[in-house]
Amino acid sequence: MRMLIREAVERDIDQIIELCQLHAEYEKSSYSKVEKQEKLFSSLFKEKNGIKCVVIEEERQLHGYATFIKQFSTWDADWYLYLDCLFLREETRGKGIGKEMMSLIKAYAKKEGCINIQWQTPDFNQDAIRFYKKIGAESKKKERFFWD
Repeated sequence: MRMLIREAVERDIDQIIELCQLHAEYEKSSYSKVEKQEKLFSSLFKEKNGIKCVVIEEERQLHGYATFIKQFSTWDADWYLYLDCLFLREETRGKGIGKEMMSLIKAYAKKEGCINIQWQTPDFNQDAIRFYKKIGAESKKKERFFWD
């Protein structure tokens, strides 16, 4: 079966939280699941706040996720898309799925009239930095990426 990239739905919340935990561990950060289910569920599925979440699924198992939101840049006097999180399980990396996910996010940004996509990654995450540069993103100070 082929992996499917789709918008997150309510039944995904527990697996999204699990992926958040794995993401935090990968980035050498702490993470607590305390109160995450209620807060994430509300933010992703109930509130009208513009946060979007897409997931990678194969046979009801989530293999990755991305969250993003449209934001305004005063310096540019225009809108951009901020990619808050992008994470793929280790066994899912290197198969072109991340590139597919970024293409989907880029299409959404263009549809929304955003001038670019911006995100950050820790400077020690060299695999992610190589991936972002491979898809044509450029790095600026603080490891924040811009993708037109």
